[in-house]
Amino acid sequence: MPIHLFIAILTFYLMLFGAGAQASLKLPETVKVDPAALTTEPMCDPKISSAWREAQEIEGIKIEASPGCSPDNPAWIAAAVKGTNRISMETLMKTGLSPDAIIKTDDLDGDGDPDRIIIKLEIMELNGKSPDFPGLLPTFDIAPGVQPGAWVFAPKTSGMSTENFESVRANPLLRLPSPVIRVEVGDIVQIVLENTHYFPHSIHLHGVDHPFSHKDHGGNDGVPQTSERELMPGERRIYEFQARQPGTMFYHCHVQTHTHLAMGLGGMIVVEENKPNNWLQTLNIGAGHVRHPSVAVKEQFDQEYDLHYHAMDKELTEIVQKYNDPRLIARDMNQRYDATDSTEDYYTLNGLSFPYTLRESLIVVEPDQKIKLRLLNSGGELIAIHTHGHHATITHYDGVEHNPVAQIMRDVFDMAPAQRLDLKLETVNDGKHSYGEGDWLIHDHREKGITTNGMAEGGSMSSIVYTSYLDDSGLPKVSHFGIDLSNFFTKEYYERRYPIWQDLDETASLGSPAGQLGVNAATQTSLLNALYGLLIGLFVYLVFAKREQIKQSAVAAVSRLKSPKGSNQ
Repeated sequence: MPIHLFIAILTFYLMLFGAGAQASLKLPETVKVDPAALTTEPMCDPKISSAWREAQEIEGIKIEASPGCSPDNPAWIAAAVKGTNRISMETLMKTGLSPDAIIKTDDLDGDGDPDRIIIKLEIMELNGKSPDFPGLLPTFDIAPGVQPGAWVFAPKTSGMSTENFESVRANPLLRLPSPVIRVEVGDIVQIVLENTHYFPHSIHLHGVDHPFSHKDHGGNDGVPQTSERELMPGERRIYEFQARQPGTMFYHCHVQTHTHLAMGLGGMIVVEENKPNNWLQTLNIGAGHVRHPSVAVKEQFDQEYDLHYHAMDKELTEIVQKYNDPRLIARDMNQRYDATDSTEDYYTLNGLSFPYTLRESLIVVEPDQKIKLRLLNSGGELIAIHTHGHHATITHYDGVEHNPVAQIMRDVFDMAPAQRLDLKLETVNDGKHSYGEGDWLIHDHREKGITTNGMAEGGSMSSIVYTSYLDDSGLPKVSHFGIDLSNFFTKEYYERRYPIWQDLDETASLGSPAGQLGVNAATQTSLLNALYGLLIGLFVYLVFAKREQIKQSAVAAVSRLKSPKGSNQ
């Protein structure tokens, strides 16, 4: 290497390391972020009535209490149990459902409940781009300020995709996850898919006993490669089955599954045992608490919860936020997006991430209860759900009852993609089933599973919380122990602008360093330093490379200055 080039490179690195060493000698002051400057929101959704939490009876349907601070609309539950064709107009208007969203008729076996069920689903986009609006529309936050693009199967609605004309927030019926479908063994079920989206789609009844039909008869397995054509925008298709076996199953789009399922087009489908007078909550929209359990469940359990775990790749979800042209979205999703290089960034439980999971997805229990939990993993990776303070028993794998003699009790439950588990959670305080009353975490034990776009605390964390540990609003009593969760209910935290530990001591020893403007600013500063060092290195290189010419020019200049003519001038 020429000596002048070596000196130039050495100078460049000395500049960089020298700047770094000089900066390290000057410790910045601590600057506290003023909480008043944050976009703080109420911990409970103020748009949800506290009256919804109470046990009540609507249209003759008994609805159990749901103590969490943001329970599901009781009118939805009444409509799901009785059918939108059997309720009053007053109740129907409170749901926002279309009059033909859930049709129940014909007690075919004469046991007191309807056996012919028609469910109408649409396909909706959340947090997408619109040619008529500069922002995202309709919006659905999975955590404060976090709005990944998503697609969902949604019950057929009678209104707008937004709350009203003045809001861009999604109609509450249009949300992650796709709703849980509940039917009974022997029911003749028709799921009518109305493709209201700009892409082709389908429904695959994963694990549900259903006949095969090829494309000339409409198709019934949802797979374009084997049984049916893709359902194009504006078309409708009826998926019909009469299940013969009970269990916790799965339904999802089988068109370009690597992206369509990852975007949210999947939900739990439960086939219940056939029992007399078994009026089922045919759709469970939202929080997961089954407030009208089946006859068979009530015979064995005190409560029931549906827990749908899902994960999404930020790179994938942003595609629908870039373009208004379906051709460009199709190109990026089907040709440019590489699922083999994907990373999951958003981890959700029943469509939400912490801290919003505290609003809806708490498992609220009392001592000496038996709780049925149905779990689905619709993400693309293995998850490991850990129950603090409790061991639960696995009773079913993928809808099939495990041999009762071989059923095992665990506190970590591995679930592969598309797998379902039924758990029996008992709250008897014997040191094995339960350690006693408290606010016990339930979470994915992979470290990234408790993050939201890399930020912890986040992800699919929730709690098994005893009623004695709930406050009047329906949230855990953590504030009684000096814990402030309100800091997480601000979008600035998930934007990496709020140091959550700044108030742990009086000196704010873990506050924000003055002048440190965050990850992006630090990166920009490093790049500028590198550029300055490179320019200086190039200058030194040019000086050495042209040193003879510079020397001759300098000598000539000095000679002219010393000459009499130069002196006179």
